Amino acid sequence: MHKALRVALEEAGHPLAGARLTRLPDKGLAHDHVRLKGSGWLARVPKQSQMGLPAADNLAYQQACFERAATGGSTPQLQGVLPPSDALPRGALLVEEIVGRPARLPQDLPALAQSLAALHALPLPSVAARPPLRSDVDPLQALSQEIREQAVWWPQARVHDEVTQRLQEGLADLAAHCSQPGRPEISLVAFDAHPGNFIVRPDGSAVLVDLEKCRYSHPGLDLAHATLYTSTTWDIDGCCVLSTGEVAGFYRQWASCVGPAAAQSASVWHLPLRRAMWLWSLTWCAKWRVLSQQAAGGSGDGEDWSAQRSDDRLVDHVRERVDHYLDPDVVRQVRQGFDELAQVLIA
Repeated sequence: MHKALRVALEEAGHPLAGARLTRLPDKGLAHDHVRLKGSGWLARVPKQSQMGLPAADNLAYQQACFERAATGGSTPQLQGVLPPSDALPRGALLVEEIVGRPARLPQDLPALAQSLAALHALPLPSVAARPPLRSDVDPLQALSQEIREQAVWWPQARVHDEVTQRLQEGLADLAAHCSQPGRPEISLVAFDAHPGNFIVRPDGSAVLVDLEKCRYSHPGLDLAHATLYTSTTWDIDGCCVLSTGEVAGFYRQWASCVGPAAAQSASVWHLPLRRAMWLWSLTWCAKWRVLSQQAAGGSGDGEDWSAQRSDDRLVDHVRERVDHYLDPDVVRQVRQGFDELAQVLIA
C-alpha cells in the first residue's frame, strides 16, 4: 500500500509525494486509510465501491460527497483526488485528518445530533444540480427496492425461519407506507451515519468522516442509523445499547438543531424510516454473509465484499456481528425497541 500510494503521488506531481506514510488500523470494509505524516491529510484508498460504480465514477461520487457536505462544517475537507492508475487501480482521495477520539455513547449523542443537523440543514440544490449524487424521484420507494435487491441473497445466507418471517412482515409494512401519499422532506444525507463513522474533536464537536454513500433522501434514515442497535453495537472501538429515553432524546436534540419546519415534517416518519433502515441493515448482513466468502475480484471496478480485502481481525469481527444481528433473539429485541420508542415519541 505504501509503495503504491507513493508512486501515485509521484505520478501526480503532488507536493506530498515525499511525506512519510503510515497505514492506519483496518476498520472498514470499503477503504484503507494512510496518514501522510506531518501534513494533516489522510489518503482514503478504496477497496471497492459500495455503490457498485467503476473506479473513476466511484472517486467522482465520493469527491462530490465531500464537497457538498463541507459547507455544513461537520465533515472533513477534501484536499485532492488521485485518479485510478496502475499503482492504485481504484485511485484515492486525500482528505483532512480529523484529530480527536471515537464517539462515546450515550454522552456524545447531542454532538452527533448537531453534526447531522448541520448536514441536513444544507440548502437543497435543484434536481438538475444533484448528480452525480443519488437523487431518486421517490427516495422511500427506491429504498424499498434497494432492500429487496439486497434480499436476493437471503436464501443463500441460511437465516432462521423466524427472522425470515420478520423480514417479510417488515417489507410488507414498508410497501404499505410507500403506497400512501405524503413524504418527509428531502435533504443531503450520509446514509452511513453509524457512530463509528464519527470522530469527536477536543472541543466536543462531532465530525462525520465517512461520506462515501451520500444521497438526497430523508434525514430520518441518518437518525436511525446513528442510534439503531445494529449501529451502536457495530464498531470495534465502542459498543453501547441505548435506552429508549436516550434514543428519544437524540431525536429531540436533532429537532432543536435542524429547525421547526424540518423537524415537524420529519417527526411522523421517524419510526417508519427507523424500521426501513433496520431492514436495510438486516438484508446487508445476509448479503455480506454470502459475498464475503467469494474470492477477491481482479478488477478495480464495482463492489467486492470478499473477506480477502480486509484484515482477518476485522473480518472476524464483522462475521460475529452479522451472526448476532441475524439471531432471532436479537431481532425480537430490536422489534420490541420499536414498540417502546413509539410510545415515547407519540406521547
